[in-house]
Amino acid sequence: MTLPFFYSSNYSEGQKQIDLDEDSSRHVVQVLRMKAGEQLNLTDGKGHLLTCEIIDANKRHCTVGVTGSRLSTHGSRRITIAISLLKNRNRFEWFLEKATEIGVSEIIPLICERTEKEKFRHDRMNAICISAMLQSQQSWLPVLQEPVEFNKAVIGSSAGKKFIAHCGEGTKSQLTLPDQQAGNQLPDSYRDNQSSIILIGPEGDFTPGEIELALQKGFIPVSLGDTRLRTETAGVVAAGFLCLG
Repeated sequence: MTLPFFYSSNYSEGQKQIDLDEDSSRHVVQVLRMKAGEQLNLTDGKGHLLTCEIIDANKRHCTVGVTGSRLSTHGSRRITIAISLLKNRNRFEWFLEKATEIGVSEIIPLICERTEKEKFRHDRMNAICISAMLQSQQSWLPVLQEPVEFNKAVIGSSAGKKFIAHCGEGTKSQLTLPDQQAGNQLPDSYRDNQSSIILIGPEGDFTPGEIELALQKGFIPVSLGDTRLRTETAGVVAAGFLCLG
């Protein structure tokens, strides 16, 4: 039987006891009705997967003891999706959920020239990522950054591979799975690089000036297919290509 899976941000490597937060404690004790001596799984979102035994089944601050631990790898690639905020918050939250399930390493909300600014509640958005991590039984939580202006994200990126997906004219490489051969292929030097970032624009796309700046900073224009995608769909498609390809 699969053990219940929970998240704790206050784990330090080698720690023997952990106090769960109030929400997790309530779920363990009141919802699942677990008792002292029963086991659960716990992750810190940084790769540690812990097997724990309940010591004190308190509904406000349940205490567990660590009986086993292992560090899971995050794969060989670090994938960053830098994506414009959306006026429809539900659509952006859907993207966060799916990108987390796919295994993205970092998410950067962008403020572009055509972004219709929406209030960004980092605590709520991060909670969605945590929920998706637990649902998909992962031990790595993507780093969710605070919103940043497009120019700063482009100029400050140190990723080995840099892509921009846009709908404008011009030659574009195909961001495809390795066994697909259609269209212009990416440079050979990009194939084994371990870190990458892709820029996904708002409704209305990036402005010509934004595209030009990205190209000047070494971003390669790429296509995500033959159809015009919503922002959140484009983000998920890009995550799939880069994480699973």
